[in-house]
Amino acid sequence: MIFLSTIAAISTPDAPGGIAVIRISGDDSIKVAEKIFSPYGDKKVCDMSGYTCAYGIAHDNGERLDDCILTVFKAPHSYTGEDVVEISCHGGLYVTRRILRAALKNGAINAEAGEFTKRAFLNGKLDLTQAEAVMDIISAKGERELKMAENLREGAAFKRVDKCSERLMKLLGDLAAWADYPEEDIPSVEPENLRNELSDISAELGSLIKNYDCGRILREGVSTAIIGKPNVGKSTLFNCLSGFNRSIVTDIAGTTRDVVEESVSIGDITLRLSDTAGIHETNDVIEGIGVDIAEKLIDSSELIIAVFDGGCPLTEDDLYLINKINNKNTVAVINKNDVEQKLDIELISDKLKHIVYLSAKENKGIDELKNVIENIFEINDMTINSVSAANERQKRCIESAIDCIDNCILAIDNGEMLDAINVILDEAEQHILELTGKRITNEVVDEVFSRFCVGK
Repeated sequence: MIFLSTIAAISTPDAPGGIAVIRISGDDSIKVAEKIFSPYGDKKVCDMSGYTCAYGIAHDNGERLDDCILTVFKAPHSYTGEDVVEISCHGGLYVTRRILRAALKNGAINAEAGEFTKRAFLNGKLDLTQAEAVMDIISAKGERELKMAENLREGAAFKRVDKCSERLMKLLGDLAAWADYPEEDIPSVEPENLRNELSDISAELGSLIKNYDCGRILREGVSTAIIGKPNVGKSTLFNCLSGFNRSIVTDIAGTTRDVVEESVSIGDITLRLSDTAGIHETNDVIEGIGVDIAEKLIDSSELIIAVFDGGCPLTEDDLYLINKINNKNTVAVINKNDVEQKLDIELISDKLKHIVYLSAKENKGIDELKNVIENIFEINDMTINSVSAANERQKRCIESAIDCIDNCILAIDNGEMLDAINVILDEAEQHILELTGKRITNEVVDEVFSRFCVGK
């Protein structure tokens, strides 16, 4: 695919560092580089071969900016499939932006979010599932998450989906042949054979969404709210899990009025943790707003850590909370295990499945809490070689294809004509082609790459 514009962007984080990289891609990328970079010696940028580097000076209208290394990649053997130049300079924010500005003054335009990877996809360097995996690699927070993203980047999902697509295309071809020559004996369109093949394809596609929730948890983390009545130790527990004093802790009930948030790693799981205001009846307007926010977080969070004071009998506020979270994914934490216990544990255990005893003040029992949380989400059942849909778009395409195939199977069981089955099967194939990007609208492409960062 031919793009009229040459794009440029800073491809390293927008923060000071040892080095930074300015990436330029397009037909005029080498021309742009020639105007802003002078190699030491008699070498010229236009004479450089692909996969070669030159040491020299980046400049803007003769003004020296920095000593840099320039790397050339010639089409089609580059990330985007176009001529690409990368300038590696010292990682100061000002000098990096000056070099980018020089490139923009000399023929390049600002790259949009994800535009380099978008061009790689449109130029056939990546399928859409591989392109989406690039962002997963960038955002990976752990070893298992990274390995899964790398598997997808290497085409693991595409290969399995593509085989299903080939099988469906063969069936569609056989059904088309049957429609043209109904008197011919075509074994694959015999109802039993057709049904068996479709059942097998449906099961194969189903395996790609079996571990979707586990994969999503690894990528996105678990939204988690720490809740309870005032002064039960929610903020102390939050600080224990965070590893530092993120929330203010006092003996005064109602200290936390707003939501305090932090991301916490527990094994392979990231908890997007929220410390909330104590849930209770209050006439304080500001505190009441905090209580309302806490109650809304109960409804929206994937995991609730409900904290109870083991040294006090259950109160009306505790009972209200227990009934509110009864059907939620909850761990009940009996805190202050270092004092005489006065809590009615039986009432809690009748309502809530997971109970952990700890002393947040003494940082005891935290490991047990972490183990319970890991077991709830059963991440250990998912290996680093597991292949699953990487996002809601992919999952939606697979589910739609499975629905169509299952409708075909139902039609076969009901004795419907093969013409009707052919139409439904063609729809299933369209969903798979949308998944891989072989047949997709511009709107979907734009939506996929809008989630990328600029420079990638």
